[in-house]
Amino acid sequence: MTMSADQVLHFANFSTLFVCLVLKFPQIFALISAKSSRGISLKSLLLELTGFIVFLSYQSYYEYPLPTYLEYPILIAQDAILLLLVFYYNGNLSHCLLAAVLFVAGWHLLTVQKWIIDLAMSLCTFISAASKFAQLQCLWETRDAGQVSALTWGMALYTSLTRIVTTLMTTGDFQVLARFIIMLLLNGWVTATIVYYRRGGKKQE
Repeated sequence: MTMSADQVLHFANFSTLFVCLVLKFPQIFALISAKSSRGISLKSLLLELTGFIVFLSYQSYYEYPLPTYLEYPILIAQDAILLLLVFYYNGNLSHCLLAAVLFVAGWHLLTVQKWIIDLAMSLCTFISAASKFAQLQCLWETRDAGQVSALTWGMALYTSLTRIVTTLMTTGDFQVLARFIIMLLLNGWVTATIVYYRRGGKKQE
């Protein structure tokens, strides 16, 4: 029995939403359990949150189908919690308020003019890619996965794949499609790197 195009689209949308509801939970629980943010790149988190906000603003500004980006408010909320935890465990909780003000102000600025949101979206892929490379750099420098959750990154890999499918089947927006293809490759790279260093650590033990 084969699935129709509509069934494939619905499955991709709802499975993505379901995964994103819990995507950052393994990472959040890992930080709380260890009471440490070792291995987590603050730069990566800040860039990722920026990319999420730009992407959500772009999709809503152009009134794209809601199911194709419904997970982004959820991811932004989870990233905000992660950011709070990282600031807390790094002993820089006071910086959290400044970060919140800057993100809210930037979010509002994005939709003031059409050219601003278009420019931001053209940079969004670079911002999101930079967030992945920042996490990779952190892993390479420490040669230790620390508290970085392979499960969270693995789920991000899946959602990148499903969003390639939904973009091809709905808007066909090249910028959006290119972003998800690049995210798929980089999420896979980060996941593989985490697994590699985690296995290396176990062998040393």
